Amino acid sequence: MPKLVAFLRAINVGGHTVTMDELRSRFTKMGFDAVETFIASGNVLFDSRSKGGAALEKKIETGLQKALGYEVKTFLRTGAEVAAVGTFTPFTPKQWGDARTKVVGFLAEPLSKGALAALMALRSATDDFHVNGREIYWVSTTGQGESKISNVLLERTLKPSTTLRGINTIHRLTAKYDFTP
Repeated sequence: MPKLVAFLRAINVGGHTVTMDELRSRFTKMGFDAVETFIASGNVLFDSRSKGGAALEKKIETGLQKALGYEVKTFLRTGAEVAAVGTFTPFTPKQWGDARTKVVGFLAEPLSKGALAALMALRSATDDFHVNGREIYWVSTTGQGESKISNVLLERTLKPSTTLRGINTIHRLTAKYDFTP
C-alpha cells in the first residue's frame, strides 16, 4: 500500500484545536492504516489501498467536518511527491540564502493561467513565487508574519484553497520517513 501524506488546513489555528491523538483516531475510524501525525499542524501520514486523488481528499474532508464541525481542506500527496517537493529548488542560491521565509503552498490542482498571473502580480522587492505543478514556492526576505503575503491573501487572489508549510517542515518530514517507492 502506498504511504500518503494529508496536509490539512485549519488544524490548530484560528481557535480550532485538535490533539494529534484525536486526529489519528479520526483517520483510523475512516479506515486508514498505519496512521501517524507529524508535528501538531495537520500533517497526517497513512497507508491506503487507494492511490489518492480527489475522491480520497473528499472522504477525509467529509469525515473531519462531521467529526470536528468545521471545514478541513485536505491536500494529499504521495510520499514520492513530498520527497520531490523537498528537493525542488526553484530559486537562485542568493534568493534562497537571503530568504527569511521559505514556504510551500499545497494546492488541490494546478493553477489556471489567470490565477498564475494573479500570483505573479503579488511579487515584490521582498516576496517571490514559483509554481511547480500543484505547489507554490514562496520566499521572502522578511519574516512570514511581517510580509503582506498570507494564506488568506493567496486564497483571495488565486481562488482555490491552499495550505502552507515551511520548507523546514517538509525537510524534517522527508528526513524522518523513507519515501522511496
